[in-house]
Amino acid sequence: MKIYPVILSGGAGTRLWPLSRAVLPKQLLPLVTDKTMLQDTVLRVAGWPELMAPLVVCGNEHRFLVAEQLREIGVTPLGILLEPVGRNTAPAVAAAANYLRAIDPDAVMLVLPADHVIDKNVPFAAAVAQAATLVADGALATFGIVPQAPETGYGYIHRGALAAGSADAYQVDRFVEKPDRATAEEFLADGGYYWNSGMFLFRAEGYLRELGEFAPAIAVAAEAAVRLGYRDLDFCRLDEASFSSCPSDSIDYAVMERTRHAVVVPADIGWSDVGSWSALWQVQQGRGADAQGNVQRGDVYLDGVSNSLVRAESRIVAVVGVSDLVVVETPDAVLVAHKDQVQRVKQIVDHLKSKERTEHLHHTRVYRPWGYYEGIDAGERFQVKRITVKPGEKLSLQMHHHRAEHWVVVSGTARVTCGEKVSLLSENESTYIPIGMNHRLENPGKVPLHIIEVQSGSYLGEDDIVRFEDIYQRA
Repeated sequence: MKIYPVILSGGAGTRLWPLSRAVLPKQLLPLVTDKTMLQDTVLRVAGWPELMAPLVVCGNEHRFLVAEQLREIGVTPLGILLEPVGRNTAPAVAAAANYLRAIDPDAVMLVLPADHVIDKNVPFAAAVAQAATLVADGALATFGIVPQAPETGYGYIHRGALAAGSADAYQVDRFVEKPDRATAEEFLADGGYYWNSGMFLFRAEGYLRELGEFAPAIAVAAEAAVRLGYRDLDFCRLDEASFSSCPSDSIDYAVMERTRHAVVVPADIGWSDVGSWSALWQVQQGRGADAQGNVQRGDVYLDGVSNSLVRAESRIVAVVGVSDLVVVETPDAVLVAHKDQVQRVKQIVDHLKSKERTEHLHHTRVYRPWGYYEGIDAGERFQVKRITVKPGEKLSLQMHHHRAEHWVVVSGTARVTCGEKVSLLSENESTYIPIGMNHRLENPGKVPLHIIEVQSGSYLGEDDIVRFEDIYQRA
C-alpha cells in the first residue's frame, strides 16, 4: 500500500499572537524545536518506507516560505497545492484527493495538520499501520488521542463497537464538540472518549465518494479547481473561481460525522495541537523547562518566577516575582497574560483588525522569495528599511508612482538597474532611484546582500508598485 502524506499548512494561528501572524503563521515558526512545525511534521514521517513524498496544501501567500522550508530540510515534495482562499479542511483535502487520484487511482492519504506535536513517533507509526489494515477494507480512519486530562479545548470522539477484524479500533459512534469542564471529566471517567486529533487515513477515491454523497457542492468545486488548475513555477495553483465557489466546511462535518465507514484508532502518541500559549508551555515541560516549571527562549532574565512561559525575540525581557504568566515579546508587540486566560488572545487580534492596524498581519521582518526586509524607522513622508537579498536572487523590475528611494550597500555586492543604466555597487556605495523610474535590485554575489533603503514621498504603501518583470511570476 502506497501512503501519501498530505500536509495541511493553512490557517493563521491567531491564538499564538504576537508570534504567529497571518503572513507568518505558527506552522512556519520554530515553536517547539529548532525547526519549524511544518518541518517537524514532514520529517516525522520522512523515514517511513511505505510513505511517498509529501503533498502540501497551503495558502498562496505562504508558497515561497513553504518551498524554502522544505528545501532547508532536503525534502522534495510531490507537489505544493495553492489555495486561493481558505475554505476549511474538507475542500483542501478534496483538492489533494483529486490531485493524488490522477497520479495513483489507489492512493491512500495520511492527512496531517502541519502545526501539531507528536512526541512518540513509534506508537504513531504503529497506529497508522493499524489504520491501514482497516482502510484496505474501505474504512475512513481517524486517530483518537487517548486523553490525559479533562481537556475543554478539544473536540472528542465517542467510540462505538469494535471495528470488524480489529481488537482495538472502533466504529465511530459520534463526534462531540468542545465540552465544559464537568462534561470533560465525565468523558475521562467513561474511558470511551478520545480527543479529536484532526488526522486521518483513507483512500482518496473513498473520501471523494463519501464527499460526493454528503457534500456534493464541495466535491464538484474541488474537482474543478484541480482540473482547471495550472502549474506556476514549482507550484500547482487551484483554479480560483472554482475553489472560491466551494462551501467552507471541515472534514468532520462534511464527511466523518455522516459516513457509515468511519473508524477511530486509539493513539497514545504524545500529541498536542499547540492551540494556545498555555498548550505550548505544557508541551515544553518535558523538553527543557527549568526546576520552577518555566519555559524561556531568547534573552530572558527570571527572578522568583514559576510556571511561566517567557519568550524574547529582539531585546532582554526581565520578569520578577510572578507565576503562571505568558510573556511574549516581538519587535512591535508585547503580550502579557495569565496562563488561564490565553484563549482571549484571539480577541486582541479581532481588536487589531477592527482598528485597521497591521500587527496581526505581519512582523517588522517581512519575508519575500528573494530574501526579506525589515522596518527600521518611519515618519511623515519617509521610512527606512533594511533589505537582505539572498545570493543569486533579484527583485522584480518595477516602478513607483509616489516615492523615491535611496539605497546604501552595507555588505555584499548589488547590481542596480535604474532606467537604461546598470551598475555594480560595493560596500558603502549608494544610489538614488527617482519617482517613476524603472529599477531593479539584484545580488550577483555568493554572500547575502544587505542594504539600507530610505523611501521618501507622498505615499509609501507596499501597493505602490508596478511590476514589469518578475522571475517569481507575482502579479
